[in-house]
Amino acid sequence: MAFSFLTQELAIDLGTANTVIFQNDKIVLDEPSIVAIDKTTGKCKAIGYEAKLMHGRTNPNIETIRPLRDGVIADFNAAELMIRGFIKKVNERRHTLFTPSIKMVIGIPAGSTEVEIRAVRDSTEHAGGRDIYLVFEPMASALGIGLDVLAPKGCMVVDIGGGTSEIAVISLGGIVAQDSVRQAAGDAFTRDIQDYMRQQHNLRVGEVTAEQIKCAVGSAIPNLPPDEAPEPYRVKGSNVMTARPAEALITYDEIAHCLDKTIVKLEAAIIRVLEQTPPEPYSDIIESGIWLAGGGALLRGLAARLTDKVNIEFHVAEDPLHAVARGTCIALKHTEKYPFLKR
Repeated sequence: MAFSFLTQELAIDLGTANTVIFQNDKIVLDEPSIVAIDKTTGKCKAIGYEAKLMHGRTNPNIETIRPLRDGVIADFNAAELMIRGFIKKVNERRHTLFTPSIKMVIGIPAGSTEVEIRAVRDSTEHAGGRDIYLVFEPMASALGIGLDVLAPKGCMVVDIGGGTSEIAVISLGGIVAQDSVRQAAGDAFTRDIQDYMRQQHNLRVGEVTAEQIKCAVGSAIPNLPPDEAPEPYRVKGSNVMTARPAEALITYDEIAHCLDKTIVKLEAAIIRVLEQTPPEPYSDIIESGIWLAGGGALLRGLAARLTDKVNIEFHVAEDPLHAVARGTCIALKHTEKYPFLKR
């Protein structure tokens, strides 16, 4: 094509916690889904990593916003600014005199309403998208993991993102049974840790510190094998009662205890989806197991706990953080092949 350089193809995982953009089978952007806005002018001050550094540390004139909540757009204006800024970052690497026409495939939660779907489409159109396809995140996860979603065989994916956990049984290019749980995902784990630190240690910690605790000593079970057990993590913050500096040494056993009630919700949702699954796909799932994707899949001991609970083998995807983004990249290359893409 003579004018192919005027068309830019982007595969986007527009996540609650992170946005990942693939271009030409490569990750060209992987940054937090956050934007800093000047309250006086309404202009974007920073996006991604730069904005996250400001989160919780801004002056009264600057507001940091996470445009997506529970997997869907909660702030339309901030989402548009963020998407436009990320596309601009990607285009800074392209040395061209022309503004390219952008073809996009974007992952969205399977439980999205028509209003929420329209919000994603409008935001991306205003940010410069011309040819836009939408794909449900569990379908994108399955593609990214390497499953054959068009085969006459059932497969099951649990994608634990920042705002939602997407659970789906897929067969013949369609979703046979699904649930989108907004109370059992990465953000819920973070809130659990904040609440636990306040109640049990009288420590007030922010969202960023709670995420650091989750990464350092997060666990789904209290008795990890010795080679998997992390060292206790030292947390510093302000005492809830006195506002004086305080610190605590946090073990993975404590975090396993504080995350338990949220993981129970995830277990219940997985069982609900299995109850909705017809017998033939169910037998396929017993044979092949259930795949875990998303950042939550990295929680220590989660696959083992779910396997014990459901009595079906759970596998963690090879690169769970980028499964949805990789799946949208595959869908982008075969838009005519996959009937499940929404336009």
